Amino acid sequence: MTTAFCGGPVFIGDGRISDKATVIVEGERIARVASGDAPLPRGARRVDLAGGMLLPGLIDCHVHFCLDGGPDPVGSAQRAGLPLMTLKAAQFARQTLLAGVTAVRDMGGSQYVDLAIRDAVRDGLIPGPRILASGRLVCMTGGTGWTFGGREADGPEEVRKAVREQIKAGADLVKIMATGGVITPGVEPGSPQYTEAELRAGVEEAHKAGRRVASHAQGTQGVLNALRAGVDSIEHGIFLDDETIALMAERGVALVPTLAPVHNIERQGLEAGLPEWMVAKTHRVKGPHLDSLRRARQAGLKIALGTDAGCPFNRHGANLTELRLLVESGFSPAEALRAATLTAAETLGRQGELGSVEAGKLADLVVVEGDPLADVCLLEQPERLRLIMQGGRIIDRD
Repeated sequence: MTTAFCGGPVFIGDGRISDKATVIVEGERIARVASGDAPLPRGARRVDLAGGMLLPGLIDCHVHFCLDGGPDPVGSAQRAGLPLMTLKAAQFARQTLLAGVTAVRDMGGSQYVDLAIRDAVRDGLIPGPRILASGRLVCMTGGTGWTFGGREADGPEEVRKAVREQIKAGADLVKIMATGGVITPGVEPGSPQYTEAELRAGVEEAHKAGRRVASHAQGTQGVLNALRAGVDSIEHGIFLDDETIALMAERGVALVPTLAPVHNIERQGLEAGLPEWMVAKTHRVKGPHLDSLRRARQAGLKIALGTDAGCPFNRHGANLTELRLLVESGFSPAEALRAATLTAAETLGRQGELGSVEAGKLADLVVVEGDPLADVCLLEQPERLRLIMQGGRIIDRD
């Protein structure tokens, strides 16, 4: 089936905006992008862009489909058991796609449910975004993520083996926990956990197998350990300093700031049943987190959108609230959208296929009513999404 998008603006994804373009989709790929009106192939299905805008499918670089976004997502996953957790994860994948998010990285699952959901989407068994899955996150004994089925490993050789296990299971990337965090009890966000030697062993194994490494890294020393070990992206990056920012810039390492968890935990608070220790940690990290993001942006670091969807009150399908949070933190709408498109695709290592409206790329596209460059919040409103396309196929939202 050939589809022609005509008569309206296109956000290319790389910073360019075409005020009026014609985009031709043939099969699963974009065949042609032309400025202004252009002849349409005979029999093409026409999609009028007047009053709206065409964008690349949005990308979320940090989700957890095994967590339900409730007040106690880890406890809920533990109580659910494998069959129910899998069914819920399938529903969360569907909700994410219907929000206009056509690709994600799942950054730590339980019992390899994330790999099963990835394969089911790929095989057309269930609707969902394209998924790069990391399998079980790798953490030290008692470290961040151990309560959520993390693969506990201590010492370089055990970390090396843990990473090999994720690759054997079929993980697309590896997630290593360099520091403490906010939602694991008994750990501190600013505290380093893995040593540089342990992180380096894990990175070496992943890179040998052609896998990227994302590191949960919040505290300054832990971020430095992760960068020196050679990781490919820093998740959260709450306590960045001049040295960490300079090293990230030098090595081209992306920052995935994930503003939504802090926003939602602070907004819901103790009244929603969240534990005092989690709320207290959230209050402590909010200021440094926003300051680190501001400095990273000023330094020109690659910043990619990620939500940590699945964490407390961080619901699947509400992913694009992160765009608003980026704008409220000083980004222009165009910068926020780039973080969710081409920069996110680069962070996934899929920029040759995803992230921009260019000939030859996969036709993952979204049409939104109105101008998101004037009001990025339009993308949070499902009724504003006129059309979602994945691989050249229009998604039936009913």
